[in-house]
Amino acid sequence: MPSSAGPSIDTITEGGRVTQVGEGRETAENTPPVATFGAPTAGEILAERYELVEHINNDSAGRLVWRGVDVILRRPVAVVLRYPGGDSATEMLQAAVAASRVIHPNLVGVYDAIDEADRAYVVREWVDGQSLREMVAAGPLDPARATAVGSAVASALAAVHATGMVHGNMHPGTVMISDDGRVVLADARTDGADSAESDIRAIGGVLYFALTGHWPHAEAPLHGATAGHGRAAIPDALRDAGGTLASPRQIRAGVPAYLDDLTMDLLDLGITPPDSDVLAAELARLDVPGEEQFLEPTGPLRFAAETGDEPSALAAVKNRKVVFGVAGLLAFALVAILAGITVLGGEEDAPPQVAPAAVPSPNAPVTEGSTTAPAPRVGKLDIVGAQIIDPDSRDRLGLDGAERVFDGDQDKGWATQTYKGSPNFGNYKRGMGVWIDLGTERTVKSVQVNLSAVGASATLYSGTTAPSGSSNTADDALFKAYERAPIGQPFEDHDGTTMTFNGFDADQKYRYLLFWLTELPPNDGGYKIGVQEITVQGS
Repeated sequence: MPSSAGPSIDTITEGGRVTQVGEGRETAENTPPVATFGAPTAGEILAERYELVEHINNDSAGRLVWRGVDVILRRPVAVVLRYPGGDSATEMLQAAVAASRVIHPNLVGVYDAIDEADRAYVVREWVDGQSLREMVAAGPLDPARATAVGSAVASALAAVHATGMVHGNMHPGTVMISDDGRVVLADARTDGADSAESDIRAIGGVLYFALTGHWPHAEAPLHGATAGHGRAAIPDALRDAGGTLASPRQIRAGVPAYLDDLTMDLLDLGITPPDSDVLAAELARLDVPGEEQFLEPTGPLRFAAETGDEPSALAAVKNRKVVFGVAGLLAFALVAILAGITVLGGEEDAPPQVAPAAVPSPNAPVTEGSTTAPAPRVGKLDIVGAQIIDPDSRDRLGLDGAERVFDGDQDKGWATQTYKGSPNFGNYKRGMGVWIDLGTERTVKSVQVNLSAVGASATLYSGTTAPSGSSNTADDALFKAYERAPIGQPFEDHDGTTMTFNGFDADQKYRYLLFWLTELPPNDGGYKIGVQEITVQGS
C-alpha cells in the first residue's frame, strides 16, 4: 500500500474481510450522481493530517468511505468524502458538526468536518467490526445479544435526544458491532424530516431485525420512507394473508414473551412509545450482566400496559407461589380439623389403631445387630444455581439464561450463538459449558442433558470450586480446574437429543458439575445447539 508523509496502520479483518460502517440515506431517484473526478488515491494526505490508506466502499448516498490514519495523533480514522463540496455537502457537514457535540460510548466519535469546495469530508472514529446487517446475515441473534444491542442503541439515542437533536438514520446498516463487542451508532442526519419518535420506533425495527433477520418496512415506515435508508437489501418482514406483521415469536422459537411484546409495541403506530431515556433504562434493566444471572428474571413492565393486562413474568411467578402457599395452609387446617373431630368423638366409635411399620430413613445410622445399611433412595436432585462458562469469548454476550436449563420446562433453555466455518465453535474456542450447583455434596447416580438437536459432542466434569466471577479469566481458571476430573467417557448413552452420563464414583460426593460442549451440530448455515434441560439423579 503506497504511503507518503505519515505512518500507515495494519488492517484488522473479520473472516478475511474489512468492514466499516458507511451507510447514508438511500439516494433518491432524482438525486444527481456524485462526481468522482479527481478522486483521492492511497497515500494522499488531507488537511495536512489525514492519510488515506485504503478505499473501503461507497455508501448508499454515493460518498466514498476510506480507512485512514491521523498522522499527528497516530490513530486510525474513517474518512467519508463527497464530491463536490459546497451546497451538496451541507447536510453531511451539518450532521457531522451536530454529532461531534455528543460524546457517548455507543456513538461513533466525529473528529473533523472540512469543506474544500471541490470536495468535502468528515473524519470520524474507525471501528473494526461489522454492521448489524452483516452480522445477522449469518443468522438472527439470540435474545440476550439482541437485547444488548437494543440497550446500547437506546442509550446512544437518549444521549442524542437529551441535546434536542435526533439521529434520523438508524437501521441495521448504521448499527455497528466492533470486534471487542462494543455497539456503536453512526451516520446521523439533520435534514429536518425526522423526529425523536421515529428514532424510538427504529429501535423496534432494529430489535425485530436482530431477532428475525427481517425488516418491518410496511408496519414501521420509519423516517417517512419504506425500504430506504440503506435497507433495500434487507428481507421484508413476514406477514399473514391479511398483511398483519408476524411477531418474532411466530418466526422463531426461544424469543421471550416480554421481548416480543416490547418489540411489537414499539412498531405499533397506534401505541405512543416511551421517551428514549425511559426505553434505554428498561432495556438496560433487561440486559443483565453475567455476574447477575442468578437473579430471577422479571421481564419488563410493558409501556402500553393498562388495567387488566397480563402481569409481568415475576408477578405471575409470585402469584403462583402465594396460591400454593395458601393452598398448603388450607390443607394443613383441614387435617387438623379432622384430627380434632376424631379426638372429640371419643374412643367408643373409633376403629382400632394399628401402628404403621417403621420406615428407615435413607440417612439413618446403622444400629447394632444390623447386617446391612438401608439403601439410599435415588431420585431427582435439586439444582440451585447455574452459570455459562466461556473462557474464549471475545464479547461476553449471550451468556445469560443459564437458569432455564433447570426450570423444568424443556421448551425453554439456553443456546449458543451460531458459529461459522466449523463445528468446533468456528475453530476459535475450546468450547463452552454450563456449570451447575447442587447446593451441597450429594451422591450422584447420573446426569441427563436434553439438547435441541442431535450431533453435538460434550463431556461432563466435576470440581470443588465455584466460579469466582463472570470474565474470561475466571472462566478459564474454572475450566482448567475441572477438566482434570471427567465423569467417565463423553456421553456414554446418547439417545437422540438426550445425553446421559453414568460414570460417577459411588463412594464420592459431588456438588459442582460442568457440562462442556466441544462440537456443535449444523444449524441455519452455521453451527449451534440449545441446552433445554439438565436433570441430576442421586441421593
